[in-house]
Amino acid sequence: MHIPPYDNKNEAIVAADNALVPLNYFNIVKLKAGETYAYAIPGYETCIVPATGTIDVTVGSFSVKSLGGRGTDVWDGEPEGVYVPTAAQAEFTCRSDTAEVFIAGAKFDEVYEPFAVRKDELDLVQYGSDETKTHRKIKHILGQKQHGKVGRLLVSELYTVGQGGWSGFPSHKHDTDRLPDETRHDETYNFRFRPDYGSGVQILQREEKGPGEAYHIVNGSTICLDKGYHPCVVMPGYEMYYFTILGGLSQRSLVQYFEPTHAAQLHTIPGILDMVAKFK
Repeated sequence: MHIPPYDNKNEAIVAADNALVPLNYFNIVKLKAGETYAYAIPGYETCIVPATGTIDVTVGSFSVKSLGGRGTDVWDGEPEGVYVPTAAQAEFTCRSDTAEVFIAGAKFDEVYEPFAVRKDELDLVQYGSDETKTHRKIKHILGQKQHGKVGRLLVSELYTVGQGGWSGFPSHKHDTDRLPDETRHDETYNFRFRPDYGSGVQILQREEKGPGEAYHIVNGSTICLDKGYHPCVVMPGYEMYYFTILGGLSQRSLVQYFEPTHAAQLHTIPGILDMVAKFK
């Protein structure tokens, strides 16, 4: 499902118990200097990630100063985040002129401890090539390094490298729990483009070799993925970014099932198997 960009007035874009992706939660909060936003989401663990701007974060007795710091857009520096345990009361205050803050969540009942992920603690992966039109960089905020500290939530930022090209290819899905071949993980994206008038296409193919749906994605588009194979592509001349939320049904580690028709491409794209391993 495609949710076009709109003024959500700091209310959840993907609320708890969403009918399509019940394992996910997503909000975008926009603040001015000195403004504070507070929340608690029963049944969901969350992660606070400034897209731009700088914030101070408090979760109970835990606090973090000057989180974030990116300037005009998500290309202007490295991400940082704070993990918020299930149902915990969290609040953050804008310390820059303005801040745009992502809140990512996954359904989870147990309560862990809050912690921060600073830019020098990110798990970075780059794979693909210009020749295969698949050059991509991934910045894991809650990834493999945080295994054991987080319940079901995976949070990453994905960037196309260069202008134009494919992402999420070879076509894959993760909509059914059938280990060791696949896990059920609901997924939510929020897209950005540079320049911001760029755009792309999100494909959603419900069955192998069958015709799928295609969504025109623009700056600020949100995509919710419940099932099916889901590659996307950005137009030549533009760079694409997407904030990625994955929530697992029975485990945190993601096992992707690649469409057999295109699975041979796994051996033509440099570094892609290392990328797959980093989501586990």
